[in-house]
Amino acid sequence: MPELENELKSLIIEHLNLEDVDPAQVNPEAPLFGEGLGLDSVDALELVMLMETTYGAKIATSAVGKTAFASLRSLANFVRENRKK
Repeated sequence: MPELENELKSLIIEHLNLEDVDPAQVNPEAPLFGEGLGLDSVDALELVMLMETTYGAKIATSAVGKTAFASLRSLANFVRENRKK
């Protein structure tokens, strides 16, 4: 799982242009939104599209998104369970 978490860290930082964020410093348990990485609602829309295009993992409802985007670790779990092979 750490491999997928690291992949997601790099993907998110690159795709959302988080230039001041060091992937090594991202805590996989920290929230992605608010206090953690500080992402906002626009970032959420981009992440939904990124998960669908990169992994084929669809976030169908806001409830699913809230759970999936709670932290990097929860996002990795979501991708692992929902990615298209």
